Amino acid sequence: MIETEIRTDAELIELSRMDPEMFGLLMERYRGPLFHYIRRIGRFADEDTEDLLQEVFIKVYRKLNEYTEALKFSSWAYRIAHNHVIDHFRKLNARPKVDMLDDVEWGRLIAGSVDIEKELMNADCVEKIKTVIRDLPIRYKEVLILRFIEEKEYEEIMDILQKPKGSVATLIARGRKILLKRMEEEHVDCH
Repeated sequence: MIETEIRTDAELIELSRMDPEMFGLLMERYRGPLFHYIRRIGRFADEDTEDLLQEVFIKVYRKLNEYTEALKFSSWAYRIAHNHVIDHFRKLNARPKVDMLDDVEWGRLIAGSVDIEKELMNADCVEKIKTVIRDLPIRYKEVLILRFIEEKEYEEIMDILQKPKGSVATLIARGRKILLKRMEEEHVDCH
């Protein structure tokens, strides 16, 4: 068996194109990150997240021959996951809600979004800010999650969301501004 740790994404893609069974190695590499990303941008139980993840992997496999190295494979896979989740919500005619984050992830989002040191955070503050973040429009939630929880660089966010760098920067800045304003309106103080 080929160890995924010693194979690059490009090597695994080529192997998967020649032998469909090798695609399992790519799935294994990206199962965790994509599972958490799908769960974070939507309000899904683990079983529903797993179902969506399997659908994403089917799409990735079907489009594997279309993939070019112009993008990082991870960005390309995240883009497919992102689009699939958004399509899923359109079908449900529902707005995604972000509340499937654990407290450490909320802390990272909050600290990154409002420049609050994690050490100063407390559980009560995290709960209050979760409520504020849940109500943010999806376009702001998704960029804040990609930047501060997934810790993606601007270029990767651009690739995933298919938006220019200026738009990504604007969405992050506006998302942070709206978050701060709503925290102020809700009298959420984490100091």
